[in-house]
Amino acid sequence: MSKIGKAPITVPAGVTASVEGQTVNVKGPKGALQVTVVDEIDVKLDNGALLFALRGETNRHKAMWGLSRTLVANAVEGVTKGFEKKLEINGVGYRAAVQGKSLSLALGYSHDVNYPIPEGIQIVTPKPTEIVISGIDRQKVGQVAAEIRDYRGPEPYKGKGVKYAGEFIFRKEGKKK
Repeated sequence: MSKIGKAPITVPAGVTASVEGQTVNVKGPKGALQVTVVDEIDVKLDNGALLFALRGETNRHKAMWGLSRTLVANAVEGVTKGFEKKLEINGVGYRAAVQGKSLSLALGYSHDVNYPIPEGIQIVTPKPTEIVISGIDRQKVGQVAAEIRDYRGPEPYKGKGVKYAGEFIFRKEGKKK
């Protein structure tokens, strides 16, 4: 029995939710999102709360129950508060700057890396070594952060590269003479 799937999602004030077949539409102060729930799960809107029920008893039904509830809960949280990821850049000469609709990264290569900012995502650089990614879609915010980190992930000897804020980098000692 899924503890996550059983819990109803209360729709906060200022947010409207509607269920059309397997599609849940959520509209709030920050925007609107649409989540399509798999066929194994039944979704109902009852007294300002979204309820999720199983349509069968197989392992896949049980696995999709908690996942479907979490995806819709993330959509509700996204249209009310939004999501944010912070990246830190470490290394001599490594920096980031937003130029129009792209993020320009100097990461020790012979050229600057230009990352086009996707629709629905906001990127700001409060400091040249800090990147803040925000948006209403949790999956998209995480994907953008992962793609930026992938240009130059942190290395284990000096810790140079792009890392998530608060991420621990396991450090190696290096060569001995």
